[in-house]
Amino acid sequence: MDWVDLLWHVAGFAAPALVLAPAMVLMGRFFGKKSAPALTWPAQAAINLIVCLGVLAVGLVLTGHDGRMATYAVLVLASASTQWALGVWGR
Repeated sequence: MDWVDLLWHVAGFAAPALVLAPAMVLMGRFFGKKSAPALTWPAQAAINLIVCLGVLAVGLVLTGHDGRMATYAVLVLASASTQWALGVWGR
């Protein structure tokens, strides 16, 4: 495997986290309380991204495969819980 293939594999692995993290922040801003958040949206997206990548890595290690539906379900729950925690404790 050359470096271009490795780059595409890593991009495909991280793509769900790269899409879900900022989307969850935007949904939190849309549906959340209208008070000023303690963290900026890039900081919240970065925290969500780290959590999402961690969940994907743990799912890969535990199941041995990338892209299992159980991993994606835990990914959504972890990202939503992180955004909720940032909204509750970040004020």
